[in-house]
Amino acid sequence: MARRGATRGASDKKRSERRQEPLSETVDGGVAELVPDRERPRAWTLLLDGAPQSHVDLDDPSYLSFEYQRRLGHVIDLAAPPGRPLQAVHLGGGAFTLARYIAASRPRSTQQIVEIDAPLVQLVRRELPLDPQARIRVRSADARAGLGKVQDGWADLVIADVFSGARTPAHLTSAEFLAEVRRVLRPGGQYAANLADGPPLAHLRGQIATAASLFPELALAADPTVWRGRRFGNAILVASDLPVAVAELTRRVASDPHPGRVEHGRALADFTGGAAVVTDADAGPSPAPPPGAFS
Repeated sequence: MARRGATRGASDKKRSERRQEPLSETVDGGVAELVPDRERPRAWTLLLDGAPQSHVDLDDPSYLSFEYQRRLGHVIDLAAPPGRPLQAVHLGGGAFTLARYIAASRPRSTQQIVEIDAPLVQLVRRELPLDPQARIRVRSADARAGLGKVQDGWADLVIADVFSGARTPAHLTSAEFLAEVRRVLRPGGQYAANLADGPPLAHLRGQIATAASLFPELALAADPTVWRGRRFGNAILVASDLPVAVAELTRRVASDPHPGRVEHGRALADFTGGAAVVTDADAGPSPAPPPGAFS
């Protein structure tokens, strides 16, 4: 079996090395493009309808290019002592960047990816193959439905990075959804979500209030211009029933190529400003990014 896997891996590498031109295919979510990174021989950016989704370096899965993925990488690094395997659920697959990162940095981790776009999964599996030794299961299903099939207390980490037409679907923004997340997490486990919003940040405030209704410990990392409501961008929310490593997360986020800021405790509660908890009855998708947000 090991011999067969090694042969397949060599064949995948040769195919990737030969093909250095962009590839485009229609998937359920629109037009998916794989664009080569000219500075890294086996690295690719995945775009959906022109919006960048993921960056993967097949030679170095520990390399995280996108700002929001780097910040999620910090959360992963701080979720447990270095090298300790994790049990992780990824809601939203993209190019499987963060699952590859965990597999590389924490060998013997067991992971589940839930991605609704089956043709996208097939494209990524074919063109950006996973390490056959990695313990990663990919399920083509709706994120909330897939989460519902994970057993109670299974996960050390649940990562949500789900966008449909550049917006997070409404049913993944509610307290009922987060109750499912909490059910799946073991005591001390963490939930990390990639949120996108712009002025006046009403969606972001609502998501913080909703998470605070279920988790006693929260932290939020974002670019200072996003915090000030000056531009549309990503924010990484971390939630747990035990304290988050805020001091170290703050240091790492501040040291990123594009430095960010982390808020927690009273400052984060003040930022929320009395926003209402989102429920299934009144949930809406995240706002659409303005034209040029990803240019």
